[in-house]
Amino acid sequence: MTKAFYPLALTACLLLAACSGTKHLPPGEKLYTGARVDLRNASGLTARERKTLHADLVGITRPQPNTRFLGLPIKLGFYNMFRKAKPNSFFGRLRDQLGEPPVLLSSVNSNNSVKLLQNHMDNKGFFQAKASGDSVVKGRKARMDYKVDAGPQYTINAIRFPLDSTELSENIRASQAGSLLQVGAPYDLDVIRGERNRVDAFLKERGFYFFNPEYLLMQVDSTVGNNKVDMVLTVKNSAPDEAMRAYRIRNTYIYANYRINAQRLDTSLADAELYGGYHIIDRRKRFKPWMWPRILVFDSGALYNRTDHNTTLSRLINLNEFRYVKNRFEPVTDSFKLDAYYYLTPQPKKSIRGEITATSKSNNMNGSQINLTWRNRNTFRQAEHLAVSAYVASEIQFGGTFQGYNTYRTGAEATLAIPRFVVPFFNVNTTSAYVPRTNIQLGYDLLTRNRLYTVNSFRGSLGYTWKPSLEFSHELNPVSINYVQPINVTAEYRDSVRRYPYLQRVVDSQFILGSTYQVTFNQLVNGLQRPNAFFVNGLVDLSGNVAGLMMGANAKGGDPKRIFNALFDQYIKLEVDGRWYHKIGLKSSWVNRVNIGYGIPYGNSMQLPYIKQFFAGGNNSLRGFRSRSLGPGTFRQPTRTFLADQTGDIKFEFNTEFRPHISGPLYGALFIDAGNIWLANEDPDRPGSGFSGSFFNELAVNTGVGVRLDVTIFVIRLDVGIPLVKPWEKNPWVMDRLDPKDPALKKENIIYNLAIGYPF
Repeated sequence: MTKAFYPLALTACLLLAACSGTKHLPPGEKLYTGARVDLRNASGLTARERKTLHADLVGITRPQPNTRFLGLPIKLGFYNMFRKAKPNSFFGRLRDQLGEPPVLLSSVNSNNSVKLLQNHMDNKGFFQAKASGDSVVKGRKARMDYKVDAGPQYTINAIRFPLDSTELSENIRASQAGSLLQVGAPYDLDVIRGERNRVDAFLKERGFYFFNPEYLLMQVDSTVGNNKVDMVLTVKNSAPDEAMRAYRIRNTYIYANYRINAQRLDTSLADAELYGGYHIIDRRKRFKPWMWPRILVFDSGALYNRTDHNTTLSRLINLNEFRYVKNRFEPVTDSFKLDAYYYLTPQPKKSIRGEITATSKSNNMNGSQINLTWRNRNTFRQAEHLAVSAYVASEIQFGGTFQGYNTYRTGAEATLAIPRFVVPFFNVNTTSAYVPRTNIQLGYDLLTRNRLYTVNSFRGSLGYTWKPSLEFSHELNPVSINYVQPINVTAEYRDSVRRYPYLQRVVDSQFILGSTYQVTFNQLVNGLQRPNAFFVNGLVDLSGNVAGLMMGANAKGGDPKRIFNALFDQYIKLEVDGRWYHKIGLKSSWVNRVNIGYGIPYGNSMQLPYIKQFFAGGNNSLRGFRSRSLGPGTFRQPTRTFLADQTGDIKFEFNTEFRPHISGPLYGALFIDAGNIWLANEDPDRPGSGFSGSFFNELAVNTGVGVRLDVTIFVIRLDVGIPLVKPWEKNPWVMDRLDPKDPALKKENIIYNLAIGYPF
């Protein structure tokens, strides 16, 4: 109790100080609580447009009031608590860093805010708008009430682009098809600025390196009548001559081992080597010269364009080989040509990194993991990366069904990443902003479940990753091998296998020899908050097809085949994860996910291998059920054992979640999850586990609420899930018998999920 007293007392004092924010104001002063804006006569706007305009108007009033969290001025309260502390004292510095002085009514310049409101309305095409403001005082608090009479919003009547025959004007006219300005659209200064930037970007793709959007002038005539405007886009007379011409690339110079504090001139060509049209200055021979034509996309004599410029920089940065990447273009005297210079400062060749992570699962298993990674860059002088990592991890339950059955994992992995496609007899390359990689990986893992079993696994793969664009990514592993072998199985576990034969699959020797392909489409990676955004991930996983064909395996006929004394697995596994993110208002959202997985074991297999099967339940799945506890189908283990994991060959899961904004970085959540897993072939020892046409009636359903602290760089969330439907029970509807007064039922049916990051 003593330990909890001080933080509770501090919190209470902080809340009291926040609630009494006016107590310590100077005599005659009022605490400014903010502005209200009454937007009138804006009937031509949609509800969303009106809401956005209103939020913009409130946001531009000055000053802004003291920030609030859950309706309380916490920072003001913190400031008041230590208001008497000396400036350079500990509490004085703490007050200045974490607190916020009161915003007073005397600091409000209402005339300035009225001008800001009027200007914003003009910028949005409300040229006849009128704004006014007045203060409202209540006790020792005050606010500003502003009235904005919008009036008609002017629309575009006609748009004209430059008509002269210069090279620049011809290119500007060629960009007109993609114009952001459309006849009949409202006048908007932000759109006009966007149009200037669009034209500038169009010209940059056609060699106009020195052009700038500030050289464009949009002339607007609002006297044409009927609340319309005519627009004429022109080039300013003050635009310099070099901005009027297109430039080509003459030479490209690469300083592969550039030092930031170098004293020599960067235009020195001493020791330069010409290879593939590039002048390479690499005195230490750190890189092989034939690497550069695969990375850079600028060619001598080519017309300058911004896409190639940015793509080259992105590819150099994407190599993760250089600490600094700098670039400049220098015009060649008496010509319309440019010389390109790239200054590359390599990262340290060798590095070591350690990580410590902690986990908490809904089945009350708590764990930690320590990773150690050694990295060797530029291993074979072509920007290859060799990474060797090792880890140790544990999962422990200090009380409950799994107490004493702790899990310990350790392993090591070596990965060689080569920044190109390594394909025999073919020379394959991409020109996107992301360098493709060939990955060669070898790994070893040792898993020990205390008092149960110990298994080890050897894995290896050869694969390729590439991204044709920011939103699309591909991963192809033509060779993916995994060999799992038990080392020790305890008598306790063998006794459990006799009672529950399906547990044998966990410790069976497994040999997976196959290929995988994965594609991802993600509209969230660019950071733009679209009204509707989508995420789709698809997976194809094949194993044992060639071996099964050659050896004539037939598990159903009692003739399974082995490789290295292990049954090799033969299956086709398909999975798709689709998500829809819908923005509601300015900060709230509604998110939906469908996750469907279908595994087809055949030939040498009756089920998917254990490590490839699906599961349901847990922090990122059905949050009203404990991790991996659902299914398969309507099967339910009669008694709780040390091994609650249930897996299946087929999975269907649907999640919907409303994420309302509460205050600041705090968001809420209301969610419903539904789903289950099944076996492709019914297991006689697990009745109800097979997939059938009535699968929809076998879905488990839960609901719940949650809270998220989203500070951009990470998200901490707490979800509380309650099951609604338990398909394995005679009366599946849980709410029919959920008694809030029964502690046993509450413990069984209220699931707490603490996690990092959003569930989807």
